[in-house]
Amino acid sequence: MIVGCRRTRALFIALTLGFGCRPQAGSEAPIEPVTEPVPVSAASEPEPSAEEPEATMPQEWIDAAAKIAAAAEGERSAWERLAYMADTFGHRLSGSKALEDAIDWTLEVMREDGLSNVRREEVMVPHWVRGEERGKVIGGRELRLLGLGGTVGTGKRPLRGEVLVVSSLPELGERAAEAKGKIVVINQPMPPFDPEARDPHYGATVGIRVAGPSAAGRAGAKAVLIRSVTATSLATPHTGTLVYDEESPKIPAAALSIEDTEHLARLAARGPVSVELFLGAKTLPDALSGNAIGEYIGRELPEEIVLIGGHIDSWDVGDGSSDDGSGCLMAIEAVRLLAKAGLRPKRTIRVVLFTNEENGLRGGRAYHAAHGSERHVAAIEADVGAGAPWGFSATASDEEFARLERFGGLMRVLGASGLRRGGGGADISPLTKDGVLSLGLLPDISHYFDLHHSAADTIDKIDPAHLEGNAAALALMAYLLADGE
Repeated sequence: MIVGCRRTRALFIALTLGFGCRPQAGSEAPIEPVTEPVPVSAASEPEPSAEEPEATMPQEWIDAAAKIAAAAEGERSAWERLAYMADTFGHRLSGSKALEDAIDWTLEVMREDGLSNVRREEVMVPHWVRGEERGKVIGGRELRLLGLGGTVGTGKRPLRGEVLVVSSLPELGERAAEAKGKIVVINQPMPPFDPEARDPHYGATVGIRVAGPSAAGRAGAKAVLIRSVTATSLATPHTGTLVYDEESPKIPAAALSIEDTEHLARLAARGPVSVELFLGAKTLPDALSGNAIGEYIGRELPEEIVLIGGHIDSWDVGDGSSDDGSGCLMAIEAVRLLAKAGLRPKRTIRVVLFTNEENGLRGGRAYHAAHGSERHVAAIEADVGAGAPWGFSATASDEEFARLERFGGLMRVLGASGLRRGGGGADISPLTKDGVLSLGLLPDISHYFDLHHSAADTIDKIDPAHLEGNAAALALMAYLLADGE
Protein backbone atom coordinates (compact mmCIF):
# COMPACT_ATOMS: atom_id res chain seq x y z
CA MET A 1 0.00 0.00 0.00
CA ILE A 2 1.20 3.53 -0.75
CA VAL A 3 1.19 5.49 2.46
CA GLY A 4 -0.96 8.61 2.72
CA CYS A 5 -3.60 8.04 0.02
CA ARG A 6 -6.59 7.44 2.30
CA ARG A 7 -6.50 10.02 5.05
CA THR A 8 -7.02 13.68 4.27
CA ARG A 9 -5.93 14.71 7.77
CA ALA A 10 -2.70 12.75 7.46
CA LEU A 11 -2.03 14.28 4.07
CA PHE A 12 -2.59 17.81 5.38
CA ILE A 13 -0.31 17.32 8.39
CA ALA A 14 2.39 15.71 6.26
CA LEU A 15 2.41 18.60 3.82
CA THR A 16 3.09 21.11 6.60
CA LEU A 17 6.20 19.31 7.82
CA GLY A 18 9.77 19.16 6.56
CA PHE A 19 11.96 16.06 6.34
CA GLY A 20 11.83 14.03 9.54
CA CYS A 21 15.55 13.15 9.52
CA ARG A 22 18.24 15.76 9.68
CA PRO A 23 21.20 15.40 7.26
CA GLN A 24 24.37 13.66 8.35
CA ALA A 25 27.84 13.93 6.91
CA GLY A 26 28.64 11.37 4.24
CA SER A 27 31.00 10.62 1.39
CA GLU A 28 30.20 10.70 -2.29
CA ALA A 29 31.04 7.01 -2.82
CA PRO A 30 28.54 5.02 -4.95
CA ILE A 31 27.61 2.81 -1.98
CA GLU A 32 27.02 4.62 1.29
CA PRO A 33 25.55 4.02 4.72
CA VAL A 34 22.21 5.70 5.38
CA THR A 35 20.40 7.02 8.42
CA GLU A 36 17.36 5.46 10.10
CA PRO A 37 14.35 5.22 7.75
CA VAL A 38 10.94 6.52 8.76
CA PRO A 39 8.87 3.45 9.71
CA VAL A 40 5.98 2.99 7.28
CA SER A 41 3.45 2.76 10.10
CA ALA A 42 4.63 6.05 11.56
CA ALA A 43 4.73 7.78 8.19
CA SER A 44 1.03 7.18 7.55
CA GLU A 45 -0.11 9.74 10.11
CA PRO A 46 2.80 11.87 11.38
CA GLU A 47 2.31 14.18 14.32
CA PRO A 48 3.22 17.87 14.03
CA SER A 49 6.36 18.95 15.90
CA ALA A 50 6.80 22.32 17.55
CA GLU A 51 10.47 22.23 16.52
CA GLU A 52 9.75 21.87 12.81
CA PRO A 53 8.76 25.06 10.99
CA GLU A 54 5.66 24.99 8.86
CA ALA A 55 6.63 24.81 5.21
CA THR A 56 4.81 26.82 2.59
CA MET A 57 3.95 24.49 -0.25
CA PRO A 58 2.51 25.53 -3.62
CA GLN A 59 -0.92 24.01 -4.04
CA GLU A 60 0.12 22.35 -7.28
CA TRP A 61 2.84 20.43 -5.41
CA ILE A 62 0.35 19.30 -2.80
CA ASP A 63 -2.00 18.16 -5.53
CA ALA A 64 0.83 16.38 -7.37
CA ALA A 65 1.81 14.40 -4.28
CA ALA A 66 -1.77 13.28 -3.74
CA LYS A 67 -2.22 12.36 -7.40
CA ILE A 68 0.97 10.28 -7.52
CA ALA A 69 0.01 8.48 -4.32
CA ALA A 70 -3.41 7.72 -5.75
CA ALA A 71 -1.94 6.58 -9.07
CA ALA A 72 0.39 4.14 -7.29
CA GLU A 73 -2.21 2.75 -4.90
CA GLY A 74 -2.59 -1.00 -5.48
CA GLU A 75 -0.36 -1.01 -8.57
CA ARG A 76 1.81 -4.03 -9.43
CA SER A 77 2.91 -2.98 -12.92
CA ALA A 78 6.56 -2.41 -12.01
CA TRP A 79 6.83 -5.79 -10.26
CA GLU A 80 5.10 -7.66 -13.10
CA ARG A 81 7.47 -6.12 -15.61
CA LEU A 82 10.50 -6.83 -13.43
CA ALA A 83 9.36 -10.44 -13.03
CA TYR A 84 8.98 -10.76 -16.81
CA MET A 85 12.48 -9.40 -17.37
CA ALA A 86 13.95 -11.69 -14.72
CA ASP A 87 12.16 -14.80 -15.96
CA THR A 88 12.68 -14.13 -19.66
CA PHE A 89 16.24 -12.80 -19.84
CA GLY A 90 17.80 -13.79 -16.51
CA HIS A 91 21.18 -12.35 -15.59
CA ARG A 92 22.61 -9.74 -17.94
CA LEU A 93 26.40 -9.53 -17.92
CA SER A 94 28.05 -7.13 -20.36
CA GLY A 95 28.73 -8.86 -23.67
CA SER A 96 25.86 -11.32 -23.30
CA LYS A 97 22.89 -11.80 -25.60
CA ALA A 98 20.63 -11.66 -22.55
CA LEU A 99 21.71 -8.08 -21.84
CA GLU A 100 21.09 -6.95 -25.40
CA ASP A 101 17.69 -8.66 -25.52
CA ALA A 102 16.74 -7.03 -22.21
CA ILE A 103 17.77 -3.60 -23.51
CA ASP A 104 15.61 -4.09 -26.60
CA TRP A 105 12.68 -5.10 -24.40
CA THR A 106 12.98 -1.99 -22.19
CA LEU A 107 12.87 0.15 -25.31
CA GLU A 108 9.60 -1.55 -26.29
CA VAL A 109 8.22 -0.93 -22.79
CA MET A 110 9.10 2.77 -22.92
CA ARG A 111 7.45 3.11 -26.31
CA GLU A 112 4.38 1.32 -24.99
CA ASP A 113 4.23 3.85 -22.15
CA GLY A 114 4.32 6.74 -24.61
CA LEU A 115 7.81 8.11 -23.94
CA SER A 116 9.38 10.23 -26.66
CA ASN A 117 12.76 9.94 -28.39
CA VAL A 118 13.12 6.32 -27.30
CA ARG A 119 16.42 5.02 -28.57
CA ARG A 120 19.49 2.88 -27.96
CA GLU A 121 22.74 4.83 -27.85
CA GLU A 122 25.57 2.45 -28.73
CA VAL A 123 28.39 1.72 -26.29
CA MET A 124 31.30 -0.71 -26.58
CA VAL A 125 31.59 -2.77 -23.40
CA PRO A 126 33.99 -5.32 -21.90
CA HIS A 127 33.25 -8.97 -22.61
CA TRP A 128 34.52 -11.13 -19.77
CA VAL A 129 33.31 -14.73 -19.66
CA ARG A 130 33.32 -16.76 -16.45
CA GLY A 131 33.71 -20.26 -17.84
CA GLU A 132 33.88 -23.41 -15.74
CA GLU A 133 34.83 -22.99 -12.08
CA ARG A 134 35.61 -25.41 -9.30
CA GLY A 135 37.66 -25.68 -6.17
CA LYS A 136 38.33 -28.18 -3.43
CA VAL A 137 40.43 -28.83 -0.39
CA ILE A 138 42.99 -31.46 -1.36
CA GLY A 139 41.91 -34.52 0.56
CA GLY A 140 38.77 -32.71 1.68
CA ARG A 141 35.53 -31.11 0.56
CA GLU A 142 34.43 -29.09 -2.45
CA LEU A 143 34.58 -25.29 -2.16
CA ARG A 144 31.76 -22.95 -3.17
CA LEU A 145 33.28 -20.08 -5.10
CA LEU A 146 32.73 -17.48 -7.82
CA GLY A 147 35.52 -15.98 -9.88
CA LEU A 148 35.82 -12.23 -9.42
CA GLY A 149 34.79 -10.16 -12.41
CA GLY A 150 37.73 -9.67 -14.75
CA THR A 151 39.89 -12.36 -13.23
CA VAL A 152 42.35 -14.25 -15.36
CA GLY A 153 41.90 -18.00 -15.59
CA THR A 154 44.10 -20.69 -14.11
CA GLY A 155 45.03 -22.14 -17.50
CA LYS A 156 44.14 -25.50 -18.97
CA ARG A 157 44.92 -27.39 -15.79
CA PRO A 158 43.85 -26.80 -12.18
CA LEU A 159 46.18 -24.82 -9.97
CA ARG A 160 47.31 -26.30 -6.64
CA GLY A 161 48.89 -24.58 -3.69
CA GLU A 162 49.25 -24.36 0.05
CA VAL A 163 46.96 -21.85 1.71
CA LEU A 164 48.05 -18.74 3.61
CA VAL A 165 45.15 -17.20 5.56
CA VAL A 166 45.30 -13.51 6.47
CA SER A 167 42.66 -11.32 8.09
CA SER A 168 43.18 -8.12 6.09
CA LEU A 169 45.21 -6.38 3.40
CA PRO A 170 47.53 -4.82 6.01
CA GLU A 171 48.24 -8.29 7.41
CA LEU A 172 48.96 -9.53 3.89
CA GLY A 173 51.51 -6.75 3.56
CA GLU A 174 53.14 -7.71 6.84
CA ARG A 175 53.33 -11.40 5.84
CA ALA A 176 54.22 -10.88 2.18
CA ALA A 177 57.32 -13.06 2.49
CA GLU A 178 55.11 -16.02 3.49
CA ALA A 179 52.77 -15.55 0.52
CA LYS A 180 55.24 -16.45 -2.22
CA GLY A 181 54.08 -19.50 -4.16
CA LYS A 182 50.93 -19.90 -2.05
CA ILE A 183 47.21 -19.36 -2.51
CA VAL A 184 46.30 -16.44 -0.27
CA VAL A 185 42.93 -16.48 1.52
CA ILE A 186 41.79 -13.07 2.78
CA ASN A 187 39.38 -13.74 5.63
CA GLN A 188 38.16 -10.24 6.51
CA PRO A 189 34.55 -10.31 7.78
CA MET A 190 32.05 -7.66 6.78
CA PRO A 191 30.39 -6.56 10.05
CA PRO A 192 26.63 -6.98 10.43
CA PHE A 193 24.37 -4.14 9.34
CA ASP A 194 24.34 -1.37 11.94
CA PRO A 195 20.68 -0.38 12.39
CA GLU A 196 21.49 2.72 14.43
CA ALA A 197 23.90 4.22 11.90
CA ARG A 198 22.20 2.51 8.94
CA ASP A 199 25.68 1.38 7.87
CA PRO A 200 26.14 -1.86 5.89
CA HIS A 201 29.95 -1.61 6.19
CA TYR A 202 30.32 -2.39 2.49
CA GLY A 203 32.66 0.49 1.77
CA ALA A 204 34.95 -0.53 4.62
CA THR A 205 35.18 -4.14 3.40
CA VAL A 206 35.02 -4.15 -0.41
CA GLY A 207 38.71 -3.20 -0.71
CA ILE A 208 39.71 -6.85 -0.23
CA ARG A 209 37.88 -7.67 -3.46
CA VAL A 210 39.00 -4.67 -5.47
CA ALA A 211 42.66 -4.50 -4.41
CA GLY A 212 43.28 -7.94 -2.90
CA PRO A 213 44.28 -9.72 -6.14
CA SER A 214 47.04 -7.26 -7.00
CA ALA A 215 48.23 -7.11 -3.40
CA ALA A 216 48.56 -10.89 -3.37
CA GLY A 217 50.18 -10.85 -6.81
CA ARG A 218 52.84 -8.39 -5.66
CA ALA A 219 53.60 -10.69 -2.74
CA GLY A 220 54.24 -13.57 -5.12
CA ALA A 221 51.05 -15.54 -4.50
CA LYS A 222 49.86 -17.83 -7.29
CA ALA A 223 46.15 -17.12 -6.64
CA VAL A 224 43.87 -15.37 -4.15
CA LEU A 225 40.57 -16.33 -2.54
CA ILE A 226 38.59 -13.66 -0.69
CA ARG A 227 35.85 -14.00 1.87
CA SER A 228 32.66 -12.87 0.11
CA VAL A 229 31.80 -9.24 0.80
CA THR A 230 28.62 -9.84 2.74
CA ALA A 231 27.69 -10.23 6.39
CA THR A 232 25.14 -12.99 5.80
CA SER A 233 25.53 -16.23 3.89
CA LEU A 234 23.65 -19.43 3.20
CA ALA A 235 26.61 -20.97 1.36
CA THR A 236 26.32 -18.26 -1.32
CA PRO A 237 29.53 -16.72 -2.67
CA HIS A 238 29.36 -13.10 -3.90
CA THR A 239 31.23 -11.95 -7.00
CA GLY A 240 32.13 -8.41 -8.09
CA THR A 241 34.77 -6.50 -10.00
CA LEU A 242 38.46 -6.58 -9.16
CA VAL A 243 40.92 -3.95 -10.34
CA TYR A 244 44.29 -5.26 -11.41
CA ASP A 245 47.27 -3.00 -10.87
CA GLU A 246 48.93 -3.05 -14.29
CA GLU A 247 52.37 -3.08 -12.68
CA SER A 248 51.61 -6.21 -10.63
CA PRO A 249 51.23 -9.85 -11.73
CA LYS A 250 47.65 -10.77 -12.65
CA ILE A 251 46.74 -13.86 -10.65
CA PRO A 252 43.48 -15.88 -10.57
CA ALA A 253 41.00 -14.51 -8.03
CA ALA A 254 37.72 -15.84 -6.67
CA ALA A 255 35.30 -15.21 -3.82
CA LEU A 256 34.50 -17.99 -1.35
CA SER A 257 31.33 -18.45 0.66
CA ILE A 258 31.70 -17.35 4.25
CA GLU A 259 31.27 -20.97 5.36
CA ASP A 260 34.13 -22.23 3.18
CA THR A 261 36.40 -19.32 4.12
CA GLU A 262 35.95 -20.13 7.79
CA HIS A 263 36.52 -23.84 7.01
CA LEU A 264 39.88 -23.07 5.41
CA ALA A 265 40.84 -20.78 8.28
CA ARG A 266 40.17 -23.53 10.82
CA LEU A 267 42.11 -26.09 8.80
CA ALA A 268 45.08 -23.76 8.33
CA ALA A 269 45.16 -23.01 12.06
CA ARG A 270 45.73 -26.74 12.69
CA GLY A 271 48.51 -27.16 10.16
CA PRO A 272 49.34 -26.89 6.45
CA VAL A 273 46.37 -27.23 4.05
CA SER A 274 46.32 -27.09 0.26
CA VAL A 275 43.57 -26.44 -2.26
CA GLU A 276 42.99 -27.09 -5.93
CA LEU A 277 41.46 -24.32 -8.01
CA PHE A 278 40.25 -24.12 -11.58
CA LEU A 279 38.92 -20.92 -13.16
CA GLY A 280 38.06 -21.01 -16.85
CA ALA A 281 37.70 -17.23 -17.16
CA LYS A 282 38.75 -15.35 -20.27
CA THR A 283 38.37 -11.86 -21.67
CA LEU A 284 37.09 -11.54 -25.23
CA PRO A 285 37.17 -8.46 -27.50
CA ASP A 286 34.83 -5.63 -26.53
CA ALA A 287 31.19 -6.11 -27.52
CA LEU A 288 28.54 -3.71 -28.80
CA SER A 289 25.88 -2.71 -26.28
CA GLY A 290 23.95 0.47 -25.56
CA ASN A 291 22.21 2.77 -23.11
CA ALA A 292 18.39 2.64 -23.31
CA ILE A 293 16.89 6.13 -23.26
CA GLY A 294 13.38 7.58 -23.32
CA GLU A 295 12.00 11.03 -22.51
CA TYR A 296 8.92 12.56 -20.92
CA ILE A 297 9.07 15.94 -22.64
CA GLY A 298 8.66 19.04 -20.50
CA ARG A 299 5.82 21.41 -21.23
CA GLU A 300 7.82 24.67 -21.01
CA LEU A 301 11.56 23.99 -20.83
CA PRO A 302 12.05 20.76 -22.79
CA GLU A 303 15.78 21.36 -23.27
CA GLU A 304 16.36 21.22 -19.49
CA ILE A 305 16.69 17.71 -18.10
CA VAL A 306 16.08 15.79 -14.91
CA LEU A 307 17.70 12.38 -15.41
CA ILE A 308 16.39 9.30 -13.61
CA GLY A 309 17.64 5.76 -14.05
CA GLY A 310 19.60 2.70 -13.02
CA HIS A 311 21.84 0.15 -14.73
CA ILE A 312 20.41 -2.59 -16.91
CA ASP A 313 23.40 -4.95 -16.77
CA SER A 314 23.99 -7.37 -13.91
CA TRP A 315 26.43 -10.02 -12.80
CA ASP A 316 26.08 -13.47 -14.32
CA VAL A 317 24.49 -15.09 -11.26
CA GLY A 318 20.93 -14.78 -9.97
CA ASP A 319 18.70 -12.69 -12.20
CA GLY A 320 19.80 -9.22 -11.11
CA SER A 321 16.40 -8.14 -9.78
CA SER A 322 17.82 -6.19 -6.84
CA ASP A 323 20.99 -5.09 -8.62
CA ASP A 324 19.72 -3.36 -10.62
CA GLY A 325 16.64 -4.51 -12.47
CA SER A 326 14.54 -2.89 -9.77
CA GLY A 327 16.16 0.52 -10.30
CA CYS A 328 15.49 0.36 -14.03
CA LEU A 329 11.84 -0.61 -13.63
CA MET A 330 11.36 2.04 -10.93
CA ALA A 331 12.54 4.71 -13.37
CA ILE A 332 10.20 3.53 -16.12
CA GLU A 333 7.35 3.20 -13.64
CA ALA A 334 7.97 6.69 -12.23
CA VAL A 335 7.21 8.26 -15.59
CA ARG A 336 4.23 5.96 -16.13
CA LEU A 337 2.80 7.11 -12.79
CA LEU A 338 3.24 10.77 -13.73
CA ALA A 339 1.40 10.20 -16.99
CA LYS A 340 -1.32 8.22 -15.21
CA ALA A 341 -1.71 11.09 -12.72
CA GLY A 342 -1.96 13.63 -15.54
CA LEU A 343 1.21 15.43 -14.46
CA ARG A 344 3.68 16.86 -16.96
CA PRO A 345 6.42 19.07 -15.47
CA LYS A 346 8.04 22.12 -17.03
CA ARG A 347 11.27 20.29 -17.78
CA THR A 348 12.01 17.00 -19.50
CA ILE A 349 12.42 13.87 -17.40
CA ARG A 350 14.89 11.58 -19.16
CA VAL A 351 14.96 7.89 -18.29
CA VAL A 352 18.40 6.36 -18.82
CA LEU A 353 19.11 2.66 -18.32
CA PHE A 354 22.89 2.49 -18.30
CA THR A 355 24.81 -0.46 -19.68
CA ASN A 356 27.99 -1.92 -18.13
CA GLU A 357 27.92 -0.40 -14.66
CA GLU A 358 29.12 -3.58 -13.01
CA ASN A 359 32.45 -4.16 -14.73
CA GLY A 360 33.42 -1.02 -16.58
CA LEU A 361 31.06 1.95 -16.15
CA ARG A 362 31.19 2.38 -19.92
CA GLY A 363 27.51 3.35 -20.13
CA GLY A 364 27.79 6.19 -17.65
CA ARG A 365 30.93 7.52 -19.30
CA ALA A 366 29.45 7.27 -22.79
CA TYR A 367 26.32 9.11 -21.68
CA HIS A 368 28.41 11.91 -20.23
CA ALA A 369 30.53 12.15 -23.39
CA ALA A 370 27.38 12.45 -25.51
CA HIS A 371 25.20 14.58 -23.24
CA GLY A 372 27.39 16.19 -20.58
CA SER A 373 27.15 19.59 -22.23
CA GLU A 374 23.34 19.57 -22.06
CA ARG A 375 21.49 21.40 -19.30
CA HIS A 376 20.99 18.81 -16.54
CA VAL A 377 19.04 20.31 -13.65
CA ALA A 378 19.39 17.14 -11.58
CA ALA A 379 20.19 13.44 -11.86
CA ILE A 380 18.77 10.62 -9.72
CA GLU A 381 20.10 7.06 -9.69
CA ALA A 382 18.37 4.04 -8.14
CA ASP A 383 20.94 1.30 -7.47
CA VAL A 384 20.59 -0.13 -3.96
CA GLY A 385 17.68 -2.51 -4.35
CA ALA A 386 14.00 -2.23 -3.54
CA GLY A 387 13.62 -2.39 0.21
CA ALA A 388 10.92 -0.43 2.01
CA PRO A 389 10.91 3.23 0.88
CA TRP A 390 13.05 5.51 3.03
CA GLY A 391 14.14 8.57 1.08
CA PHE A 392 17.10 10.02 -0.79
CA SER A 393 20.73 10.96 -0.46
CA ALA A 394 22.02 14.06 -2.18
CA THR A 395 25.26 15.66 -3.27
CA ALA A 396 24.14 19.26 -3.28
CA SER A 397 25.08 22.79 -2.38
CA ASP A 398 23.69 24.15 0.88
CA GLU A 399 21.05 26.05 -1.07
CA GLU A 400 20.06 22.97 -3.06
CA PHE A 401 19.96 20.81 0.05
CA ALA A 402 17.70 23.30 1.81
CA ARG A 403 15.41 23.14 -1.21
CA LEU A 404 15.29 19.35 -0.99
CA GLU A 405 14.47 19.59 2.72
CA ARG A 406 11.50 21.72 1.77
CA PHE A 407 10.14 18.78 -0.25
CA GLY A 408 10.09 16.64 2.89
CA GLY A 409 6.44 16.96 3.78
CA LEU A 410 5.44 15.96 0.27
CA MET A 411 7.77 12.95 0.27
CA ARG A 412 6.40 11.87 3.64
CA VAL A 413 3.05 11.21 1.98
CA LEU A 414 4.83 8.35 0.19
CA GLY A 415 6.72 7.13 3.25
CA ALA A 416 10.04 8.38 1.87
CA SER A 417 10.89 11.49 3.87
CA GLY A 418 14.49 10.59 4.78
CA LEU A 419 17.25 12.83 3.46
CA ARG A 420 21.00 12.73 3.97
CA ARG A 421 24.03 14.38 2.46
CA GLY A 422 26.38 12.61 0.12
CA GLY A 423 24.77 10.59 -2.62
CA GLY A 424 24.15 9.91 -6.26
CA GLY A 425 25.40 6.83 -8.06
CA ALA A 426 28.23 5.39 -10.12
CA ASP A 427 26.59 5.98 -13.51
CA ILE A 428 25.78 9.62 -12.83
CA SER A 429 29.11 10.31 -11.12
CA PRO A 430 30.54 12.15 -14.18
CA LEU A 431 27.59 14.55 -13.97
CA THR A 432 28.10 14.86 -10.21
CA LYS A 433 31.72 15.91 -10.82
CA ASP A 434 30.39 18.59 -13.17
CA GLY A 435 28.37 20.04 -10.28
CA VAL A 436 24.96 18.67 -11.27
CA LEU A 437 22.60 18.17 -8.32
CA SER A 438 22.83 14.39 -7.80
CA LEU A 439 20.54 12.17 -5.75
CA GLY A 440 20.42 8.51 -4.93
CA LEU A 441 17.13 6.78 -4.20
CA LEU A 442 17.58 5.11 -0.80
CA PRO A 443 15.24 2.34 0.27
CA ASP A 444 15.88 0.24 3.37
CA ILE A 445 19.22 -1.47 2.63
CA SER A 446 19.49 -3.62 5.75
CA HIS A 447 19.34 -6.82 3.66
CA TYR A 448 20.60 -5.53 0.31
CA PHE A 449 24.12 -6.90 0.73
CA ASP A 450 22.79 -10.32 1.72
CA LEU A 451 21.85 -10.67 -1.97
CA HIS A 452 24.31 -8.38 -3.72
CA HIS A 453 26.28 -10.00 -6.59
CA SER A 454 25.14 -13.50 -5.66
CA ALA A 455 22.89 -16.26 -6.96
CA ALA A 456 20.37 -15.17 -4.30
CA ASP A 457 19.59 -11.93 -6.18
CA THR A 458 16.29 -13.08 -7.64
CA ILE A 459 12.81 -11.66 -8.21
CA ASP A 460 11.22 -13.51 -5.28
CA LYS A 461 13.14 -11.19 -2.92
CA ILE A 462 11.33 -8.11 -4.24
CA ASP A 463 8.18 -6.92 -2.45
CA PRO A 464 5.74 -5.50 -5.06
CA ALA A 465 4.47 -2.82 -2.67
CA HIS A 466 8.00 -1.68 -1.81
CA LEU A 467 8.96 -1.54 -5.48
CA GLU A 468 5.88 0.56 -6.30
CA GLY A 469 6.42 2.80 -3.27
CA ASN A 470 9.98 3.57 -4.34
CA ALA A 471 8.81 4.25 -7.89
CA ALA A 472 6.22 6.69 -6.53
CA ALA A 473 8.85 8.47 -4.44
CA LEU A 474 11.12 8.68 -7.47
CA ALA A 475 8.22 10.04 -9.55
CA LEU A 476 7.45 12.77 -7.04
CA MET A 477 11.08 13.83 -6.54
CA ALA A 478 11.66 13.93 -10.29
CA TYR A 479 8.46 15.95 -10.77
CA LEU A 480 9.34 18.48 -8.08
CA LEU A 481 12.82 19.00 -9.50
CA ALA A 482 11.54 19.22 -13.07
CA ASP A 483 8.67 21.56 -12.22
CA GLY A 484 10.33 23.92 -9.76
CA GLU A 485 11.84 27.33 -10.39
